[in-house]
Amino acid sequence: MSLQYYALNSIQRNNLFSTKTTVSPSPTSSLSSYVLKISESPLSLGRDKPRSSSIYTKLRTQEYPKSKEIQHDLPLIHWQQLQGDDAPQISIGSNDIAIEEAVKRVKSILSNLSDGEITISAYDTAWVALIDAGDKTPAFPSAVKWIASNQLSDGSWGDAHLFSYHDRLINTLACVVALTTWNLYPHQCHKGITFFRENIGKLEEEDDEHMPIGFEVAFPSLLEIARGINIDVPYDSPGLKDIYAKKELKLTRIPKEIMHKIPTTLLHSLEGMRDLDWEKLLKLQCQDGSFLFSPSSTAFAFTQTRDSKCLGYLRNAVKRFNGGVPNVFPVDLFEHIWIVDRLQRLGISRYFEKEIKECLDYVHRYWTDKGICWARCSHVQDIDDTSMAFRLLRLNGYQVSAGRRYSFLIIYFNICNHFKYLTPGSKLDVFKVFEKEGEFFCFAGQSNQAVTGMFNLYRASQLAFPREEILKNAKEFSSKYLQHKQEKGELLDKWIIMKDLPGEIGLALEIPWYASLPRVETRFYIEQYGGENDVWIGKTLYRMPYVNNNEYLELAKQDYNNCQALHQLEWDTFQKWYEENWLSEWGVSRSELLECYYLAAATIFEAERSLERMVWAKSSVLVKAISFSFGESSDSRRSFFDQFCNYTVNARRTDHHFIDRSMRLDQPGSVQTSSGLVGILIGTLKQISFDHYMSHGRDVNSLLYQSWGHWLEKWKLGGDEGHGELLVKMIILMKNNDLTNFFSHPHFVRLSEIINRINLIAQYLKTLRNDEKEKTKKRIENEMEQMLELVFLEVDTFRDVSITFLDVAKAFYYSASCGDHLQTHMAKILFQKVI
Repeated sequence: MSLQYYALNSIQRNNLFSTKTTVSPSPTSSLSSYVLKISESPLSLGRDKPRSSSIYTKLRTQEYPKSKEIQHDLPLIHWQQLQGDDAPQISIGSNDIAIEEAVKRVKSILSNLSDGEITISAYDTAWVALIDAGDKTPAFPSAVKWIASNQLSDGSWGDAHLFSYHDRLINTLACVVALTTWNLYPHQCHKGITFFRENIGKLEEEDDEHMPIGFEVAFPSLLEIARGINIDVPYDSPGLKDIYAKKELKLTRIPKEIMHKIPTTLLHSLEGMRDLDWEKLLKLQCQDGSFLFSPSSTAFAFTQTRDSKCLGYLRNAVKRFNGGVPNVFPVDLFEHIWIVDRLQRLGISRYFEKEIKECLDYVHRYWTDKGICWARCSHVQDIDDTSMAFRLLRLNGYQVSAGRRYSFLIIYFNICNHFKYLTPGSKLDVFKVFEKEGEFFCFAGQSNQAVTGMFNLYRASQLAFPREEILKNAKEFSSKYLQHKQEKGELLDKWIIMKDLPGEIGLALEIPWYASLPRVETRFYIEQYGGENDVWIGKTLYRMPYVNNNEYLELAKQDYNNCQALHQLEWDTFQKWYEENWLSEWGVSRSELLECYYLAAATIFEAERSLERMVWAKSSVLVKAISFSFGESSDSRRSFFDQFCNYTVNARRTDHHFIDRSMRLDQPGSVQTSSGLVGILIGTLKQISFDHYMSHGRDVNSLLYQSWGHWLEKWKLGGDEGHGELLVKMIILMKNNDLTNFFSHPHFVRLSEIINRINLIAQYLKTLRNDEKEKTKKRIENEMEQMLELVFLEVDTFRDVSITFLDVAKAFYYSASCGDHLQTHMAKILFQKVI
């Protein structure tokens, strides 16, 4: 089914279903100005109305008739029709074909993953073109041909769509050197030299953060080669003095005696160095024959050594890229990791579960206790790839450690009667590799930090388990670093030029992962993701078309709008349920109603999970109503519980597959006891049971009553405990597979205890002023750490249940800690269409 049965059934019962529903989201409107209305005759929407000069109509507030709601709160939100023939339409289900086609295109990309899809570097290709075949001719004539065929109209070489003086100058000089060496294409050489002369002085205007990797080492050496073959370019430009100073600093950070003994990042830039001991360096060669996967560094090594493994690597690269070579290859781990991250943050990963598992299996295969880098089987690791891989592997259930010491840890799972062991006393120092004296770095000897490296370390650090002190230290260091850069307006990165890095980092610092809801992250990331316009910085600018492309972005937009349209229909139905049951009389305000639905929809957003979403929202509202109306006195709580038990006995005698119309739900004002609200609760449970039976063919009626009875029994004793556990149970009951046998499992009981504590602390947090919240947030985060360990060390059969606990816990923390953003987020996530 394109829509979950619940949504269809509920909408049809209220005579609301239409194949098209119009939406009027104004990005500048406040939440209270949103007016959403589904008319009694939905097919007449937009008819017989005067056209507006704008595609958006003026928004207005409309009350339901007979509402006794106190008016200081938010108005009840209805659908508002758009006017005019050019008004954008959201059609439930109408985008299914377009989404299916987009999914096929993305699957085609994911099925072709290998060593990495990456654009060609003119600089590296020039170094390959310089190799002598031994008879004073190019060993790779196809590389020379590529250079001749890819000069830009202004005489330069480099990225054609993004102009950077660093990139254009080093690419151009390298290509001119290669062509001049072989005395080929003099006209193109002249154009390149002219461009270089006219623009070398502009280097001083460039931002150092966007200087290509190793530029300070490679560019001066390239100038020396150009001088040696009498290329007439300025060698005394003022900006060059600073470049030479940076080179000396770089080389002092990793002394030559060190770089000859152990693998370092200087292996990636050997073409910029002289007086090297090649006998020692060849021992540090990668398995594929390259020097740290750099074609230019490997080409230079071959000219000095004539090593057959170097030649084999270069031949493979030239063949793979039809004459040219990229600035780094392979980039297999980098590509696999970043694709998964992009798909998950864009909210479309559920379409590619098989492909994502294959990607993460691949990454996990090459994971080491020292981390990883951008390519498999590397002796050099970096904090960026390691952090991203660690985060994704842990999130997806792979067993990776951050570096804590286990004395003897046995995790017992009653499921399937088996054990999981971690070796006694084993120590896995993944992040310790990148820490020195309290500071974290990406590579040993780096001259400046990368913002995205610290950003990904920060993201990984938030998945710490208890006692993983290295991650807690990493979190403190990276958050302070990012905040400092943010305050100074220096959120530029040395590895990527992207659409909105400050926005990404700002959101992450503002909303911790413990409080991050999937739809909030996706809604913002769709705006922040640059698609094919994001450009990476290596030795030259380059692009990763399988990581950054518009196919992902367009699918994300279509999918988001499709889900949002369903959410808006559900929201309308949800309001009618609220009105028909007069829940405002039981203490639930309209803003609370919206928040309850929003938290559910922002967490469980998928169209096919409508039942889970709605049972979360309705259960939250009913808990609020019961607690507000009968929570003050023990007598009233006991009376409510007793009447629920009596109603339950009566309800079980009826045919729960159909609505029992004989049980009249008392209207507010006519009943001053708890029976009216008990009736609303029972009636709602009966409807939920019916919807689930029609959708999945499974009877959960008695289990719904049992779950609520269990919560009410705790509540009767005078505490607010159990709300989190109740929500989890209700959500699990709505799933297609029967997971209820886990309700009595010790693991479930332990998670229930944690989530109930988190809820109580979160409720207390809401009562505090902003300057009083820090200690209480720390208490929640300590509880979240314990939950994370239980969730992510879980076996597959219990994982879905565990993740549900985590989802609800994050919603509790979000609600308590992000109140300042709540109105803006609800408007943006639920009512503003992605364009």
